[in-house]
Amino acid sequence: MKKLYIISTLLIVIGIAAGISYFILRDVNAKIPDNISLMTMNKKEYTFGKANKKLKLVEFMYTHCPDVCPTTTQKMNLLKKDLQKAGVYGKDIQFITITFDPYRDTPEVLRKYMKTFGIENDGNWIFLTANPKNFEKDRQEIKKIADTFQFQYRDPGNGFYVHSAFTYLLDENNKFIKKFPMGEDFNKDEVFKKIMKEI
Repeated sequence: MKKLYIISTLLIVIGIAAGISYFILRDVNAKIPDNISLMTMNKKEYTFGKANKKLKLVEFMYTHCPDVCPTTTQKMNLLKKDLQKAGVYGKDIQFITITFDPYRDTPEVLRKYMKTFGIENDGNWIFLTANPKNFEKDRQEIKKIADTFQFQYRDPGNGFYVHSAFTYLLDENNKFIKKFPMGEDFNKDEVFKKIMKEI
């Protein structure tokens, strides 16, 4: 009986370890496909494989979000100021914000959102949405990027999305480095330290 208990315990431990290893390996190998292109807030094409070789902090959001998304954007804006003081913002790292509500979040809406938060339209913080000419394809591309990092979102029918709550730090080749919580749990000092360590 004791031997059976030990074997059962070992199998459970091995199973848990295997599960944890799977999720760690999945995250470590996550990378945005090079051929994905979306439209910027300035109606320009942005292709991930042709992007500048910089670290990227990626935020998924939608502008009608009542809480988590604007709170994250606000905290990222404070982080941006710290990175500017360190002389690395725009030079070694850029921010990417991807809307998962491209129906409503047109380039014009995204520029208005940027203005609301005092975000300079200087090419260092890029907002991405779907191109109206390739809308359905781009909508699927947004989902493909989100799926790469297991970021989930869905509209329950009232226009207020239920979604995951993580931002993602990527390397110069758009490969996953680390994820951080969104909203009130976004710790700009922790993110700052990790970014500086990676530069």
